Amino acid sequence: MGEVYAQRLIDARIPVTGFDIDTARRARLAEIGGRPVGAISDLGGARCILVAVFNTDQVEDVIENHLLPALGDRSNQIVLCMSTCDPDRVSALAGRVTARGIRFLDMPVSGTSDQVRRGDGVALIGGDIAVAHELKSVLDALFARRFHVGKIGDGGRAKLAVNLILGLNRLAMAEGLVFAERLGLDPVAFLDVARGSASYSQVMETKGPKMVRRDYSPEGRARQTLKDVHLMLDQAATVGQKLPMLALHAGVLEACVRAGEGDMDNSVIIEEVRRRTTVARRGGAS
Repeated sequence: MGEVYAQRLIDARIPVTGFDIDTARRARLAEIGGRPVGAISDLGGARCILVAVFNTDQVEDVIENHLLPALGDRSNQIVLCMSTCDPDRVSALAGRVTARGIRFLDMPVSGTSDQVRRGDGVALIGGDIAVAHELKSVLDALFARRFHVGKIGDGGRAKLAVNLILGLNRLAMAEGLVFAERLGLDPVAFLDVARGSASYSQVMETKGPKMVRRDYSPEGRARQTLKDVHLMLDQAATVGQKLPMLALHAGVLEACVRAGEGDMDNSVIIEEVRRRTTVARRGGAS
């Protein structure tokens, strides 16, 4: 996703300086017109810094152990947290950042890397809307749509709720496609029928073709989706809500990770649905 953000900014003629621990990713940034640097501390002169890493631990490490020492106090620079994180920990982190005179926005993104690449990503903004307005040219380059959902942490909360619905849509589609296959229907033809029916959801466009072609080249990895699902379950436990369908989704994703599919696209959940269907049929036959 970091490459996608960089490419969209570069295409909008906004200069991009970036760092990744992977030297190949830094070389790729140079290829697309950005300027790679050798350490996070080299980003200290940037007006706005986008943090796009895997999880909350990495966000805290990058910002507190590397960015803050480079930025110094009272710089008035802006840090955008664009990862899907634990919203309570992000809120606490923002408090520590803003106490140093650095501004902070919680801005996770809804959409696959391909959707963001095409301009169809949606930013969910938590924090001071005036700071977001100050970054209008940057945000216009990145996203066609964005929503200000409240205080810092609320961007992450909205993202988790959105992803809960999205993930269950994927799982329902996977089960429906396998059901159609077992009934003897052609899955490619059936996907077209489903798209034109009352059951339509956007995942039929983004993930349906991948499922029927068994193309699991990653746009959103299964292990990353599982990480988000665990965040949802933790937040639900905090507010006292049971999420039985999400617990089922977690079990499917965990099975995919155990099967060595964690780095495949999250549409690979259809393979676990197929495995469970096969086991059920064998059990019935015995």
